[in-house]
Amino acid sequence: MSDKDKKSGKPTLSLRRTTAETGRVRQNIAHGRSKTVVVETKRKRIITPPGKGRPAVRKPVDEKPAPASPAQAAPKQEEKKAPAEEIPAAEKKTPSAWDKLTPEERAARERALELARQRAIEEEKRKAEEEKRRAEEEARRKAEEEEKARRLAEEAAAREAEEAAKRKAEETGAKAKPKPKAPAKPKAAEPARPSTPAAEVKKKREKPSAPSKPSRGGGERRRGKLTITRALSGDSEEGRARSLAAFRRRMERQKKQAAGFSAPKEKISREVVIPEAITIQELANRMAERAVDVIKFLMKQGQMHKINDVIDADTAELIAEEFGHKVKRVSEADVEEGLIGPEDAPETLKPRPPVVTVMGHVDHGKTSLLDAIRKTKVTAHEAGGITQHIGAYQVETDNGKITFLDTPGHEAFTSMRARGAKATDIVVLVVAADDGVKPQTVEAISHAKAAEVPIIVAINKIDKPGADPSRVRTELMQHEVFVESMGGDVLDVEVSALTGQGIPDLLDAIHLQAEMMELKANPYRNAEGIVIEAKLDRGRGPVATVLIQRGTLKVGNVVVAGTAWGKVRALIDDTGKNVVAAGPSMPVEILGFHSVPEAGDVLVAVESEQRAREVTEYRERKKREAKGAAMRRASLEQMMSQMKEGELKEFPVLVKADVQGSAEAIVQALGKLGNEEVRARVIHYGVGGITESDVQLAAASGAVILGFNVRANKQAREAAQRQGIEVRYYNIIYDLVDDIKQAMSGLLAPELRETHLGNAEVLEVFRVSKVGKVAGCRVTDGMVERGAGVRLIRDDVVIYEGKLTSLKRFKDEVKEVQAGQECGMAFENWQDIKPGDIVECYRVEEIQRTL
Repeated sequence: MSDKDKKSGKPTLSLRRTTAETGRVRQNIAHGRSKTVVVETKRKRIITPPGKGRPAVRKPVDEKPAPASPAQAAPKQEEKKAPAEEIPAAEKKTPSAWDKLTPEERAARERALELARQRAIEEEKRKAEEEKRRAEEEARRKAEEEEKARRLAEEAAAREAEEAAKRKAEETGAKAKPKPKAPAKPKAAEPARPSTPAAEVKKKREKPSAPSKPSRGGGERRRGKLTITRALSGDSEEGRARSLAAFRRRMERQKKQAAGFSAPKEKISREVVIPEAITIQELANRMAERAVDVIKFLMKQGQMHKINDVIDADTAELIAEEFGHKVKRVSEADVEEGLIGPEDAPETLKPRPPVVTVMGHVDHGKTSLLDAIRKTKVTAHEAGGITQHIGAYQVETDNGKITFLDTPGHEAFTSMRARGAKATDIVVLVVAADDGVKPQTVEAISHAKAAEVPIIVAINKIDKPGADPSRVRTELMQHEVFVESMGGDVLDVEVSALTGQGIPDLLDAIHLQAEMMELKANPYRNAEGIVIEAKLDRGRGPVATVLIQRGTLKVGNVVVAGTAWGKVRALIDDTGKNVVAAGPSMPVEILGFHSVPEAGDVLVAVESEQRAREVTEYRERKKREAKGAAMRRASLEQMMSQMKEGELKEFPVLVKADVQGSAEAIVQALGKLGNEEVRARVIHYGVGGITESDVQLAAASGAVILGFNVRANKQAREAAQRQGIEVRYYNIIYDLVDDIKQAMSGLLAPELRETHLGNAEVLEVFRVSKVGKVAGCRVTDGMVERGAGVRLIRDDVVIYEGKLTSLKRFKDEVKEVQAGQECGMAFENWQDIKPGDIVECYRVEEIQRTL
């Protein structure tokens, strides 16, 4: 600030705030420490125009405030009404600054000051109303608390008086001769009891009685709600009354102490379900008993167990009966109870299409006959011109629907033919008129008789020049199949798949046989069927071809097939169309399995996924146990046989096929190969493409990978090349079997065949230096070869068997000596030669063996 400004007395700009005052305060901290902090005090700043209030000019610091007078202590309203003449002389300089303002600025300043005054007045009113409301609420709350405390005190006093009266009466009744003046005391006290509750409450507050029993928590326990009003009014913790809930708890404790220990609860007998094996903890939970008690009982019986030990069903039953419970024994196999539904009532059965299985020898025209019926060309897409998969089709005829199952005719597919005969109603036996009855024809007849299903003979290829249907009928009689034309009861039809001749007659015969059988099923129940074929599709996952036998399968149903389960995501018929539901005798492909089921498994629709998991887990466990037992048994048998007969050579293979039936047929065909010296060992078989894990398994076991209608992915091919694993691909099953048979034949030891060459007689024995003894012999029959095997026989006993190392004629070494000639012989590592010995010469040939 300049001297000119100081002299003029005008207000100046400053960075220091005039409404705040600062100071320093020492603050104490824990552990004897302290620090100095800066404290700032703010004041409300009020600016008023000249002539209407005190100016905003700050007084000098050195001026001392005048002592307070009664006029200064007056209210603010009177101070505002003070005349302008009372303004101090120091503030009379303000008008010069006020005159310099423009009219607009003065109006704005006046409006701002007027608004500030109105806000200050409203704030004062609001504070006054708030204080008044707070005081009213506090008074009301205090009155309510006093009323509540008074009421609780009256109730507590009444109850204590009643309790005292009861105890007094009990003590009086216990005496033999009570005094006549004793009952007068409670009567005199009774009139005064209702008239003095307030006095008693006041007395209790002034001097609380000592409790008979110290409460939990001691004197620090709070009684009721602590408020600021109570704390300031001097009400202590001891002065407040006990709550009603605390009083009730106290009375309950007194009753329990008076009654002593409660009577033992009544024992509840439960029905305890006990499986084949159960832990002690689980048994105790099912009995609703303590596990410690169960362990104590077992210790009394001389058995030391822990809580997680597993006990058998007999011990668990003994424990449950000892604890007074009823026992219900169950086994793990009970999880499959009710999986297959009961027989259907006759009124629920509806007619269904017949299921016909076409069987016969390979290349007798089974698939061609079905193509003629369905008007398709399935044979054109088959490898090698033979059927290697089982197929299911449904054909619409004039008389109704017929479901056909096409089975392979090759000898390796015995399981497929057996599976087809098991799932069928009628068997159509296809026999070529120019070929007659063959081994697989006989096998098909055996399967049909084992399944107890009727047979219809279809004599095919009657259009060929060498066809002889009568020969077929005659040969069938040798296998106890008597056709109607030969006086039997088996229908026979002459057909030609190439020209279509006799096909309508065959369909009529099938319908006639189905009408005689009266085929019916209940479509209104959970679906049941049989898995005809299963495979692993790269894009769709596990796919199963299923023939529904009864019930109706719908999309969304949960199904179980063997060790596989899943939720049906899609149903596809034989034409490739999606369907919503599949009824009895309808073949469909099911998508949604978590794993590939095995062909021949029974498919059942269950109510929930939990039930499906329980069933499949039980079946997987049983399958592992059976497999482990079989491996242990086989390994023991192998060890014993190898000890007796020498080491058995094995040819390890790993089989991957496109469908489950083909893999099963290949494994069965390989199992038939081999003899007592060599056999094929399938370390793993499955469906789907060849993966890297298959290559690693083959590398660990030294196996050859066989792929049937499948290929290895890129990673598997690279891994096989790195590790030197051979991968062979096939699409015809007999090519695969022939190659494995040839490879296994190489493991067989060659056969040694001995050929007799001739005999010679020892005439004289000569001793030659550096050579030893040499036998002078004459060949009596045959011939003698150098390097051939010889036996030296003396008195009809073989005394030496070895090699002929030297053969001389005179002084020359010769290759052979014919009969009637003399020669000199020297034997390998043998010197005991005498005249008269017979020398037998022979040759050993190695002949390669085959399976």
